Amino acid sequence: MKKRAPRNRTLSCSPEEISRYKKQLMSLDSPTQVSEVEDQIICQDFLDAIRYLPSSSIDLLVMDPPYNLSKNYNGSVFREKKALEYQEWFGQVIEKVRPTLKPNASVYVCSDWRTSMLIAPILGEAFEIRNRITWEREKGRGSKTNWKNNTEDIWFCTVSADYVFNVDSVKLKRKVIAPYRDASGKPKDWNEGADGNFRLTHPSNVWTDLTIPFWSMPENTDHPTQKPEKLVAKLILASSNSGDFVLDPFLGSGTTAVVAKKLGRRFCGIEQNTEYCCWAAKRLATAASDSSIQGYSEGVFWERNSLSDQKPQKKKEAETPMSLFDA
Repeated sequence: MKKRAPRNRTLSCSPEEISRYKKQLMSLDSPTQVSEVEDQIICQDFLDAIRYLPSSSIDLLVMDPPYNLSKNYNGSVFREKKALEYQEWFGQVIEKVRPTLKPNASVYVCSDWRTSMLIAPILGEAFEIRNRITWEREKGRGSKTNWKNNTEDIWFCTVSADYVFNVDSVKLKRKVIAPYRDASGKPKDWNEGADGNFRLTHPSNVWTDLTIPFWSMPENTDHPTQKPEKLVAKLILASSNSGDFVLDPFLGSGTTAVVAKKLGRRFCGIEQNTEYCCWAAKRLATAASDSSIQGYSEGVFWERNSLSDQKPQKKKEAETPMSLFDA
C-alpha cells in the first residue's frame, strides 16, 4: 500500500485484504440466473462475461467505458484508436450488452467531448437518445493554444418510449440570494427557514455541483477516472426505482455498485482488474454501515457549498476537511 499523508483518506487494500476480497469475486463460464449475479462483482473481461448474463434483466445500465484516449488502468493500458476502430469496438460493446436490458430500461454512457462524437451515432442506432448531460469536472490540464478541457458528457438513452424518470428525486436545492415575495409578502417559489432561504429547482442537463473525488474524501481511490458518488446517485435515482437491477459493465473502483447499494437497488458490476474489484468490495463493505452520499442529504441534492450553511450540519462539517468543497 502507498504511504499516505495523515489526513489522506484515499481507500486502498493491503495484500491481506486483497487476498480476502478476491474470494468474494465471481467469474462466469455458463449462462446465469438473476439471483446468481445480483449484488455481485464479476472479475472478468467484459466481452467474456456479458454473454452469460440473463437477457432482459437489467433496469438501468450505467457505463463508463474507456474513452478514446491512451490511459493506464493499473497496468492495463487502453490505447487511443483511430476513429473507425474505436467505433467498431464501442459498437461491439453495445451489441453485446443490449440483450441484457429490459424493454423499459434506461442507459447512461459517460464520455469526453472527442469520444462523444464517435459514440453518438452508435447510441442513436441502438437506443432512443433523450439528452446529453454535460458536467463540470473541475480538473483538467491548461493549454496555451486551446481552451482548458473542464467538462465531460453523459449520454441519456432509453430502449423505448416507456421508461422511468423520477424528476422529484433529483431536484437541486439552491440558496436564494435575492428572495422574491408575492403581493401578500409570502415567499414566491422558495422556502424560508431558520437555516436560510432555499429553492428546489428542476434538474437541467448542465451539472456544476459536483466534486471529483480527491484525497480528503473517503470515497476516493487511485482509479484514474473515478466518478463522484453524487453523480451516479443522480442517474440511479432519476432512472430506476427501489429494488431495480443496475448493471455497470466497466465497474472500475465500484462507484455504481456502492451507490446502488446505498440507494436500495440491486447491482452487478463487471471489471477485469482484480485490485479495482477488491477496492469495490471494500467500499461495499463500508456501505453496509454508512449509506451517506456527499452532497445528497434528506432526499435532496444540494448545490456546491450550500449544505455547509445549515446549522445542523456545522458539527459534521467541522469534523472533516471538506466544507470548502462539495457539500
